[in-house]
Amino acid sequence: HERAFGVERLWAVCDVARRLADPWRVGRVIARPFVGSPAEGFTRTANRRDLTVPPPAPTLLDRAGADGREVISVGKIGDIFAHAGTGVEVKAEGNHALFDRTLEGMRRLGEGGLLVANFVDFDTLFGHRRDVAGYAAALEAFDARIPELVAAMRPGDGVVITADHRPEVAARVAAMGLDLLRKPVRPAKLRALIEARLAAGDAGVRPASPWPIEPPGSGCERPVCAATT
Repeated sequence: HERAFGVERLWAVCDVARRLADPWRVGRVIARPFVGSPAEGFTRTANRRDLTVPPPAPTLLDRAGADGREVISVGKIGDIFAHAGTGVEVKAEGNHALFDRTLEGMRRLGEGGLLVANFVDFDTLFGHRRDVAGYAAALEAFDARIPELVAAMRPGDGVVITADHRPEVAARVAAMGLDLLRKPVRPAKLRALIEARLAAGDAGVRPASPWPIEPPGSGCERPVCAATT
């Protein structure tokens, strides 16, 4: 609780937890502060921090920066990649504000630059809480702003939109009374899925194809544990 426990104190505790978790290769330690009371209800704030294991090999973000291209990271992308190669990091609270910052970043992005944005409300407010109706409304709100995204694009620009939860999957899992995400992730199944997507030429490779930059390899020979909170 931000008032009862304090944000700075929470961050300090999570810094210690991150160091203790490093030998176990835990992917993330997440500080999720909140405000409110039992009578009023509780609400998470924008002061979340993800303390992440650095990528085991250079990512597309690193390669773009090394090639002299501008990189902009919107939302929690900086935390997810342990601030490695994430360039200019832009924060905002809520999907609408994050969309605004994404549009602003697109307009200022230099030729050949890379912008990566994460819209955390989908997971934090709806996905992990199995709020199917809320998730659907958030998708509709996001979809309504896609014309703004298209209008901000310049000739030769490309946009890739990905998600780890489809609405129909979220609804089915919620109906079964199960968690939306099952952890820990099994490395063999995850690797097989990634290899299949790469073989099909999906988004894991395509963003690099218009650039004279070699797509990053996996660099992951050992499994990394799933995120913890």
